[in-house]
Amino acid sequence: MTTHNVETIAIDKLVSHERNARTHSKKQIKAIAKSIERFGFRNPVLATSENKIIAGHGRVEAARTLGMKDVPVLRFDDMTPDEIRAYVLADNQLAARAGWDQELLAIELQHLVSIDFELEAIGFEMPQVDLILDAEAAKAADPGPEDDIPEKIDGPTVSRAGDLWLFGRPEDPRHRLFVGDARSAAAYSALMSGGKAAMLITDPPYNVPIAGHVSGLGRKIHREFAHASGEMGEEEFVAFLADFMEQAGENLSAGALRYVFMDWRHCFELQTAARRMKLSLLNICVWNKTNGGMGSLYRSKLLISAWN
Repeated sequence: MTTHNVETIAIDKLVSHERNARTHSKKQIKAIAKSIERFGFRNPVLATSENKIIAGHGRVEAARTLGMKDVPVLRFDDMTPDEIRAYVLADNQLAARAGWDQELLAIELQHLVSIDFELEAIGFEMPQVDLILDAEAAKAADPGPEDDIPEKIDGPTVSRAGDLWLFGRPEDPRHRLFVGDARSAAAYSALMSGGKAAMLITDPPYNVPIAGHVSGLGRKIHREFAHASGEMGEEEFVAFLADFMEQAGENLSAGALRYVFMDWRHCFELQTAARRMKLSLLNICVWNKTNGGMGSLYRSKLLISAWN
């Protein structure tokens, strides 16, 4: 790989590429100039050994409007004329095809607005920001029918404790679901039918109450978990986790891995329970969410630990 060094070149020596098909309006040049004023000239101009600009025409023009005499330049001497012509197009087209994560964009813009950051320096205008923030606020207030909880229907309960559901072809039901308590040996006996699992992936209750933490905007009310929904003390929760991990372990094959999800504030109880079972911690993955769950930061980070 060829190494390239950044040089400082007088603007007057730089020449626009005659094949540059990208245009910049006066408004856009002004926006780029605002960014240079706020952050400095952080992105070097790409140019040939003859000082012909490959990428950075807009930045150079903006620098001229600011009265800058020279700019940082990264020279490319290892490209053929045809490769340069292709790169001039690629540099603009590939960037133009990028999109936005609208939710994350709204979060970042809201933060900048809250600290009175000059949005013009990042290419956004306040009316545009208002539209983005209003759209995300409306989505949060009414996320859509896919998030609606079905209304409770009067009639017999479809699934009850003790039910065993078989999925797949009648002659070969490959998937089994048992409705029961994960701390019950009888539940595993019914589910596994004498077999052993090669892996356990489980998301036990986090001992965090639903009310006030996963209650949305109040439009939908979720029921509390049957167990470990914030009512347990530290030792009680450790015993709860150790109980189900012991029962699960009896139904795992030798060397099977256990992947356990847990709210980060209760990783101590999970590790304590696992050590009581003489399990070894192999790794921890952290799901660092971009924002906390509705009404709380309880679910802003989630741990996925692997045990053996």
